[in-house]
Amino acid sequence: MAITNYRDLAVWSKAMAVAKSVYALAELMPKKEEYRLTAQMIRAAISAPANIAEGRTRATRKDFAHFISIARGSAAELETLLILAMDVDFLSSDKVEPVLADVEEVGRMLNALHAKLKVS
Repeated sequence: MAITNYRDLAVWSKAMAVAKSVYALAELMPKKEEYRLTAQMIRAAISAPANIAEGRTRATRKDFAHFISIARGSAAELETLLILAMDVDFLSSDKVEPVLADVEEVGRMLNALHAKLKVS
C-alpha cells in the first residue's frame, strides 16, 4: 500500500493507539493530579501523533525528519511520566506496563523512520 498521507503510516496509527490508552489511564489518576502529571501525560501522548502528522505534511524530508525527532522526544517524555506515575503509586504496573511497551514500540518505529529520512 502506498503512503499517501500521515494516516497511512503505521507509526502514526500506533501513536494514536497509545494516546487513546493514555486517556484511559488518565481516568485512573488522582483528581489532585488533573492539572499536573495527568495533564502532562496527555500532552506528551497527543504530541507524538500530532508531530508525525504535521511533519508528514511538510514540504521537505528534512522538515519531516525534524518533526519525527520532536515526536521521539514526546515518546520519551511520555515514557518518563508513566514510570513516574507508577513510582509514586498513582497507577499500578499492571495498567502501565502494556502502555509502556507500546510507547517503546512507537519509539523504535520513530527511530527507524528518522534514520530512513536522514539517509535518503
